Amino acid sequence: MGRYASALTYTGIASDTMEGINVARMREQRAEKAKKEMKKQGIPALLVTDAPNVRYLTGFDFSEFQPYISYTLFFADHDPIVFAHAGSYQMMPEEMPWIKHWRIGRSTMQDICGEDAAVEEYDIFAKEIRGELEERKLAKEKLGIVGFDHMARNALNKQGLTVVEAYHLLQRVGTIKTQDEVNCLKIAASYATAGWHKFTEICRPGMTEGEVNRQVCEYMLSCGADKAHGLPISGPWTFERAITPHSRRIEYGDMFYYPLCGTSHLGYTICSYRCFKLGRPTEKEKGWYKRVRDTLEQCVDATRIGNTTADAAKFYPPASKWGYKDEAEVLSICWGHGIGLITHEPSWVHYNPPAINRQWSLKHPQPFEEGMVIAYEDLEGEHRVGGARLEYMVHLTKNGPERLDFFPDEAIIPIGLYY
Repeated sequence: MGRYASALTYTGIASDTMEGINVARMREQRAEKAKKEMKKQGIPALLVTDAPNVRYLTGFDFSEFQPYISYTLFFADHDPIVFAHAGSYQMMPEEMPWIKHWRIGRSTMQDICGEDAAVEEYDIFAKEIRGELEERKLAKEKLGIVGFDHMARNALNKQGLTVVEAYHLLQRVGTIKTQDEVNCLKIAASYATAGWHKFTEICRPGMTEGEVNRQVCEYMLSCGADKAHGLPISGPWTFERAITPHSRRIEYGDMFYYPLCGTSHLGYTICSYRCFKLGRPTEKEKGWYKRVRDTLEQCVDATRIGNTTADAAKFYPPASKWGYKDEAEVLSICWGHGIGLITHEPSWVHYNPPAINRQWSLKHPQPFEEGMVIAYEDLEGEHRVGGARLEYMVHLTKNGPERLDFFPDEAIIPIGLYY
């Protein structure tokens, strides 16, 4: 299963007696990685929206209550400009002295202002971007763009700018984590450990999944999580997998697995599951779990520098094992994926490269690289009867994979035993 990473000696709380997470260094290293990749690809400027992506490049975070409400113009050879929404524009410059250039952001609030007003606002937006590029003699160069809708992109094109899609560039930058980023994920994983422990204390028959989750998330927040997110899944919903919240009432004898995906520290979201039984697991249920855990053990062991995602993906069972006709029927269920801060659009779990599954990896393998953080997951069971599920995270080092989450996974965890 890969060896465990070393335990941290500090919390996520700042201290003057030990370094902990060096946030200034983390910001600087993220920005330098982006600038290096931009120069490599010949793109001197990026126009980027979505809060996690702006945060990755500049350290500025914001409540994204509307899409594209704040954004950054990030340069390979100049200081970035942050275009912030009302409130943040006035308040945050005093809090973020490392950002030298602030502008008010332009937004149509999803075009509720009407078509004519939206066209006018996008025209102002595009002229402002062109003006900043002209000032830096970059108006004739490529402008990489991440996010924004077709109206924003059309307005930039009308200004004569050469707009190129740059999300894959940003993905590439975020795929390899710095040590501070890895430590953020370690801390976020420790919140999940606390959450699962709380779950074993409180889960009892008669409670609803929603009631359980509220108490667990409150506890993770009290431990220091930026955001606490969970979705307990019980009984017949556990196979194939139902992640639409429905707050089922819990019964004695239920299989239960609990993702705490989206729980975060400094914006870094985790993706991890553990499996429980309200009562004693049956031999059949133990068999399901063993199959899942054995598969993940093989996948993790194959996660090494010099190998590709195909070397790990081959250990997942084909979708035909369950009578499915297409590997897409197990996408997001039997696979592995990178995690970090970069995201395509606002979401509660941030997937990063690589992807490890039979659907893509066998035909389009991606190399494993030092510094990747990958979450591996799998599921086994019977339709409308129950299932066993497991997911955990590994950091790929030069010496092989290291586990980042410490909560037990040797077997299904029995809770609520009365005999």
